[in-house]
Amino acid sequence: MNQKEHFRKFVYQTAFDSRTSRLNQLKAVHRWKDYLVADAYEDVALEYFAMRNSTGVFDLCPMTKHKISGPDALDYLNRLLTRDVSKLKPARVSYCVWCDDDGQVIDDGTVFHMREGEYMLCSQERQLDWLSISALGFDVTIEEVTHDIAALAVQGPTSCAILRDMGLANIEKLKPFGITWFDFEGSELMVSRTGFTGDLGYEVWIEPAKAEALWDALFAAGRIRGIRAIGTHALEMTRIEAGFIQAGVDFLPADSAVRHGRTRSPFELGLSWLVDFKKPNFTGRQALLAEKERGSRFNLVKLDIEGNKPAKDAYIYNGKNKVVGTVTSAMWSPTAKANIALASLHAPWGKPGDDLYAEIYYQRELKWNRVKARATVVEGVFFDPERRKVTPARDY
Repeated sequence: MNQKEHFRKFVYQTAFDSRTSRLNQLKAVHRWKDYLVADAYEDVALEYFAMRNSTGVFDLCPMTKHKISGPDALDYLNRLLTRDVSKLKPARVSYCVWCDDDGQVIDDGTVFHMREGEYMLCSQERQLDWLSISALGFDVTIEEVTHDIAALAVQGPTSCAILRDMGLANIEKLKPFGITWFDFEGSELMVSRTGFTGDLGYEVWIEPAKAEALWDALFAAGRIRGIRAIGTHALEMTRIEAGFIQAGVDFLPADSAVRHGRTRSPFELGLSWLVDFKKPNFTGRQALLAEKERGSRFNLVKLDIEGNKPAKDAYIYNGKNKVVGTVTSAMWSPTAKANIALASLHAPWGKPGDDLYAEIYYQRELKWNRVKARATVVEGVFFDPERRKVTPARDY
């Protein structure tokens, strides 16, 4: 069956399924769009520490990928996205968001400027309908290529050394958010220095027919450096430590919202740096200009919470015992040695020094307990190692 006819089939295995299914001792999986992906393979803690101390490999095949090309590709993307895409040179990647007419975020993702006039937009959610509607009046071709590209996230301090040992010469010279290409068994292997862990890491992209060979070569090269397949639970831990947001968790995509007031603007997600009012018109510009003038409704902040009980879905109170927000993501961080969280707070709350508390409920032996723990607003991120940015990447 032609995989592009995904509406004819309910569930797909990824291009790496023959390898990942053998490793999945827990048989813990969930559906990411049309694919089955592992929550964890053997032990979440071991997978997490692999990414922080050696290398973790995550199957990225289900990530939604759109190829955007044509004479108006740049003008189209500049109209769609809030940041100035004209500044993105070939062989570079940028983080981006796009909004509806009300300035509310539909999704975030990465835009790859592959070659002159050729782009790839990657996101968690399917966006073909919105992208097609937004293309009205532009000479541009938009194609969803999710099924046509197999991808892996290779993340952790030994990731560069493993790729080099696999035969990718001079990979250590690739700068953060850079792209380079290699020959792999007669196919083009694209490597980008990108990832969702806040650590040194890469993403590798290849045609599905070469996926198994790529997996085997990667794991053979990484055997002595502690390479390990990792699932979504461990990846979730690293992205919270890095302070990265996730659609459907830290914000509700505007095109799927039912209730008014549940969505967020880039300003309300701490992404004002992605909004460029100096470039020509883009979708949501007028609404965002108005919001900048009057102020935002919410602030997304990072919190350091006392104690060691994760504040999952907790209410945040001020010193007068009034609810001022909610936690969107939370965990005990083994690396930061702290109880950390991302939270959406009603403005003006969310400034360093604010008197805040998290109401945490947790269960022990069928008994529910309640604690109210002090929450401190954190500036910067919880985890930001030097190795993430250094070029050439160091050997570990």
